[in-house]
Amino acid sequence: MVELVRRGVASREVARRFGVAHPTVLRWLRRAEGERLGRVDWSDRPAGRRVAANRTTGELESRVLTLRRELRESSALGEHGAEAIRRALAEKGIAAPCARTIGRILERCGALDGVRRVRRPPPAPGWYLPGLACGRAELDSFDVVEGLKIQDGPYVDVLTGISLHGSLASAWPRPAVTTLFCIEALLARWSERGMPHYVQFDNDTRFQGPHWRPDTVGRVVRLCLALGVCPVFAPPREHGFQAAIEAFNGRWQRGVWRRFRHASIEDVARRSAAYLLALAQRHAARIESAPERPVLPDRWTLAPEERRSSRIVFLRRTCDRGQATVLGRRFDVAADWTRRLVRAEVLLDERVVRFYALRRREPDAQPLLAERPCAIVLKPLRR
Repeated sequence: MVELVRRGVASREVARRFGVAHPTVLRWLRRAEGERLGRVDWSDRPAGRRVAANRTTGELESRVLTLRRELRESSALGEHGAEAIRRALAEKGIAAPCARTIGRILERCGALDGVRRVRRPPPAPGWYLPGLACGRAELDSFDVVEGLKIQDGPYVDVLTGISLHGSLASAWPRPAVTTLFCIEALLARWSERGMPHYVQFDNDTRFQGPHWRPDTVGRVVRLCLALGVCPVFAPPREHGFQAAIEAFNGRWQRGVWRRFRHASIEDVARRSAAYLLALAQRHAARIESAPERPVLPDRWTLAPEERRSSRIVFLRRTCDRGQATVLGRRFDVAADWTRRLVRAEVLLDERVVRFYALRRREPDAQPLLAERPCAIVLKPLRR
C-alpha cells in the first residue's frame, strides 16, 4: 500500500484495491514516513498509548524509592511501608498518591521485603524410589476402603489396588478384609497380571504386621520378600505418596458404590468387575506402555524360609531432633535433617537400616544420611 501511494496512486484508491479502510492506509503511511521501505518496522503494535495516561512519573517513582531507603535507615520509628512513605511525601509538600499506588510502585520496582512463594513443578510420580520415576520399574499400591453399608444388609470392606504407570486396577469387595485374604488377593492379581518391582501400603497392621512388637513384620511382607517384590510403606499422615490409590478409591466409589443400590455383596462384586473391565479397556494403551512385569511362577507356594528379596522400604519424616521411627524403634538420622522426609531401607541380610534424604525440590539428589544396625526377627510362619 505504501509503495503504491509513493508511486502516485491516490490513498483512497489504494484502500479500495486492498479492501481496507482509508485510515488504515494513512496509519501505515505515517509509520513509513521518511524511511525506506526495507527499514520500516511493520510489526503490529497494541492499540492505545505506549504508557498509561495515569501512570506515575519516573521522577515520582525515584522519590518513593529514595524515601523508602531513607526511612528504613534513619527513621525513628523504623517504618518504611507505603503509609509511612505517603505521610513523608505529604510532609515535604509533594502531591502524594494513595498508599495502594505507592505499594504498586514498590512491587513493580522489586523493593518489597516480602518474598512470594515460588510454585515449583511437582516431581515425577514415584520420585522417591530408585528406577521408578524413570519408568524402569513398576509399583502396585494397595489400600482398604472400610465402613461401606448396604441398606438393610451387611457392612462391606473393599481391598483395592492400582499400578503407578499402567493403571492396572483391582477391587475385591468382602464382608471383612483380613491378612490372609490380602495374601490371596495379591497372589491372584500377580499370577494374572505379573508382579511389580515395588508394592506400596499404608501402615495398616494387615499389611505391615503388629505394631506393638518391635523389629517384626507380618505375613504380607514375608510374601513380598519371598516373591522378590520390595515392600514400601508410606509415611503416616502424609499426602501425596498414596495419591494414586486414594484417587482410585474415590473413582471406584463414584462409579460403583454410590451409583447403584446394591442388594448384596455379590451385586457389588458383579458391578465392580464390569467397572474394572471397562477401566482396563480405557487404559489399554497405558497398560501396554507400562514397564514389563515379571511372571509369577506356576503353582508357587509360600515356603516358610524362602526369601528372594532382603529389602524393606519405609518412608518417614524425622522429628525435631533428627530422629525417625522404623518398626517400633527410634533411630538417630541427622541433627541437621529435622522434620524432613527420609527413605529408610532395611537390609535384612546386612542387618542394617540406611537413611536417604528426600526432597521434592531436588528429587534426583538422595544422599545417604546415616546407617544404623537393625535386627528384624523373621520367625517361622505358622501354617
